[in-house]
Amino acid sequence: MFIDSEKQLRIIGTQINYYFICKTKLWLFSHHIQMEQESDLVSLGKLLHSKSYKDEKEYTIDNLISVDFIKKQDCLELHEVKKSSKMEKAHEYQLLYYMYYLKEKKGIKNIKGIINYPKMRKKVMIDLNESKEKELNTIIGDIDNLINSDIPKSERTKICRKCAYFEFCWV
Repeated sequence: MFIDSEKQLRIIGTQINYYFICKTKLWLFSHHIQMEQESDLVSLGKLLHSKSYKDEKEYTIDNLISVDFIKKQDCLELHEVKKSSKMEKAHEYQLLYYMYYLKEKKGIKNIKGIINYPKMRKKVMIDLNESKEKELNTIIGDIDNLINSDIPKSERTKICRKCAYFEFCWV
């Protein structure tokens, strides 16, 4: 069952991704403090996508989800392109959210998710099931609560140094 409140309809895939990476980053991004456009790593990721899948078109649906590319086979295949598998859980749940959204909001039932790691020549298949849907409902509620609270205290991790928000949190 899809959580259908006005606040939770604003959740986008990036927020799901950031939920697993850093709660401070999620809060800042959700409050329109966005620093990724100046990040060299983000630029490299976009370049990798455009070079590896130059014939594929990105799709934005309802201004909430942006799928790197879609293929129509025996089912609808949603593809996400990522530079590295270091944040694989964040990537997985971002794609699961896209699949969940399309199932609940658009009535599309036959969906497969694929995370493409072109530098590693690796593909990861993602399946949406009932337990993942329940987890997503919890995550969506957690995100809504987090962004409607005060900014969370930053927690230093090994990925902080490469984060676009590093100076905001640690300088």
